[in-house]
Amino acid sequence: MTSTAIRTGGGVADRHTATPEERERNRRRASRRNVWSAMLFLSPWIVGFLVFTAWPMIYSAYLSLTDYDVINDPNFVGLENYAQMATDPKVLLALGNTAFFTLVQVPLYVVVSLALALLLDRAGRASGFFRTVFFLPKMTPPVAVGVLFLLLFNGQNGLLNTVLGWFGIDGPAWTTDPAWVKPGLILMSLWTVGASVIILLAALRNVPNELYESAKLDGAGFWRTSFSITLPMISPALFFVIIVNTIAGLQTFDEAYTAFFGAGNTTYSNDAALFYVIYLFQQAFEFLNMGYASAMAWGLFVVIMIVTAIQLIVSRRFVYYEGDR
Repeated sequence: MTSTAIRTGGGVADRHTATPEERERNRRRASRRNVWSAMLFLSPWIVGFLVFTAWPMIYSAYLSLTDYDVINDPNFVGLENYAQMATDPKVLLALGNTAFFTLVQVPLYVVVSLALALLLDRAGRASGFFRTVFFLPKMTPPVAVGVLFLLLFNGQNGLLNTVLGWFGIDGPAWTTDPAWVKPGLILMSLWTVGASVIILLAALRNVPNELYESAKLDGAGFWRTSFSITLPMISPALFFVIIVNTIAGLQTFDEAYTAFFGAGNTTYSNDAALFYVIYLFQQAFEFLNMGYASAMAWGLFVVIMIVTAIQLIVSRRFVYYEGDR
C-alpha cells in the first residue's frame, strides 16, 4: 500500500490522494468547529454581558434623554438633562469633591502600597504571613468600613484622636468639620491597600537579580537603583494600580454614603462628603429622577474615558515593557 490511510468519522480518507481543495475544505470545517466550541464555552459570559451590561447601558442612554420617574412612562426631553447638569450646583460640588478625593487619594494609595510591597520583599519567610494580614482588610464589607470610620475618626472619643492626644496633639473633628471630612475618608481608604500591595510585590519579585548585581558592581546606591531599575521594571504594575484606583476613586460611594448619608443621617456635614456617585444615587433612588440620573451616569462614563485615555497616552513615555524595543 503506497499511501497512508487515516480513519475518520465518515470512513477512510487517503492523505496522499486528497486534492488541495479537499484539504482546504477540511481545514475550514475544523476551524468552524473550533469557533463554535469556543463560542459554546463563552456563551454564559456573552449572555451575562448582553443582559446585565450591554442592555442596561443602551437603555440608560435612552433614559438620559427622557423625564422618567419610574411610576410614569418616560417622556422624551432631548438634551435637557445634560443641560441641567451644567447648571446644577450640586453636580459641580460633587465633581469638585470627587476630583479632590481622587487627586489626593490615588498618589497616597500608590505610595503606601509600594512602601509596604518593598518591606514585604525584604521580609523573607515572614512575607507570606504579612501578605495575608495586609490583604484581609480588603475582604471587609464597605458598609462596615463606613461604620468603622465613624468609630475611629470621631472627634470626641475616636481612637485616632485619642492616640494623637497621647502626644499632645489636639485632633480635628474628622466627621463634622467640612475641611477634614475628605482627608479623613482618604486616610480611611488606605485600609484596603492590600490588593495593590500584592500586585506590586509580585512585580518586585519579577525584577531580574542580575540588574541589581550589575548596579551594585557599578557602585549604585539604594536611591539610584530604585529610580533606574526598580521603578522602570515595575512600571506596568504601577500603571495598572494607578488606572484601577483612579477609576475606583471617581466612583467612590459605599464608605462615604454609609458614614454620612445612611439611615437618614443629617448630623454630619453631608455636603463635604457629597461625591458624584452619591448624588447620582440620590437622584435615582431618593428623588426618582431616573432620566437625570442616567444622564449623570453617562457624564461620569465620559469623564472616566477621558481620564483613562490621558493616562494611556502618558504611559507611553513612562511605562516600560520588556517586549519593547
